[in-house]
Amino acid sequence: MLIQQLLDFQKIMLLETLAAVVIANNMAKVKIFSTPTCAYCVTLKEYLKKHNIDFEDIDVSQNKEALDEMIEKSNQMAVPVVDIDGKIIIGFDKEKISQLLKIKE
Repeated sequence: MLIQQLLDFQKIMLLETLAAVVIANNMAKVKIFSTPTCAYCVTLKEYLKKHNIDFEDIDVSQNKEALDEMIEKSNQMAVPVVDIDGKIIIGFDKEKISQLLKIKE
């Protein structure tokens, strides 16, 4: 009886771990090109945090290579620029970002 319970517990733990891996692999990769003084950037990051969306925050005011990458991707110098799995969104376009990240409010 105890052995069976332990085996069942191990199966559950394995399934939960596999589910977490699948979810992590299906999550969108999100990069935010921003600056510390940009109010829209701050609002965007707060919105993503509120919805538990992981993102890479890239401060283009301190990183010339990242600034060049942002300009190449967006053809502009204004922030924020959001890269969601290669799809570029200029500004805090809440509707488009929510659609791409499947955020429902």
